[in-house]
Amino acid sequence: MRISSGFVAIIFVLLMSCQNSRPGTIVDHGNYQLETLHQAQGVDKRIRFLVIHYTAENFHSSLKTLTDEHVSAHYLLPAYPSSRNGKPLAFQLVPEEMRAWHAGASYWRGRSHLNDTSIGIELVNQGLSRSMLSTEWQPYTREQIDLLIRLSGDIVQRYALRPTDVVGHSDIAPQRKQDPGPLFPWQQLAQAGIGAWPDLLTVEHYLAGRDKQMPVPMAQLLEKLARYGYGVDPQWDLQQQRKLVAAFQMHFRPRDYRGEPDAESEAIIDALLSKYGAAR
Repeated sequence: MRISSGFVAIIFVLLMSCQNSRPGTIVDHGNYQLETLHQAQGVDKRIRFLVIHYTAENFHSSLKTLTDEHVSAHYLLPAYPSSRNGKPLAFQLVPEEMRAWHAGASYWRGRSHLNDTSIGIELVNQGLSRSMLSTEWQPYTREQIDLLIRLSGDIVQRYALRPTDVVGHSDIAPQRKQDPGPLFPWQQLAQAGIGAWPDLLTVEHYLAGRDKQMPVPMAQLLEKLARYGYGVDPQWDLQQQRKLVAAFQMHFRPRDYRGEPDAESEAIIDALLSKYGAAR
């Protein structure tokens, strides 16, 4: 029996098709199909960071601001979330696969313009209030933080975020921003597996018996903050340097965030570097 060259060609194509495809790797898109077996190694994930903010407005003003043309965030969490089927309700304003405009000019761990690589969560909170006699920060509610832990824990797991990938707006833009402020419970989140926090015994080890308020050289502290991931500009004046130190202290030592470079701040950053490593 003679076999035509055309028949041989068809058999060859079918065999090659079988070699280059596996069951379940073909995805149908209606009027075309995609073969997904061969995946490139030269890729990079978009979501690398989770950034926490406060809105500095009430809920209705926050929702209006975050849904107009100028600023946005992926999620908005009310101070007192309503409940649906026994579960607290958050507002998703931007799909996670899309970029939201929440970070602005920013830097963290070698990356700038974090809108491109982050998810932003806004918490309804008035933030800082000043009067002639006092300065006050609005506390976060237990219900709001409970919802935040549920939502951010899900995000951390979904994108395999490291503890150092969860930051506040003031960490990535310390010259402009101070949210989520000194009353934000970073330690509570870290205990839930979300974000970084130093070990107390390690801090004591690096403090090495020094008085906590003993001054340390500003340049020495800034060098360690830069190694951890903060953006440091050599051209900054003293006031700008202190703003960065204050942002760090507000996150990891909220009882005292005057921006003074002291031994306790240095011990905390040493403990963080020991636990999580330097930025790459």
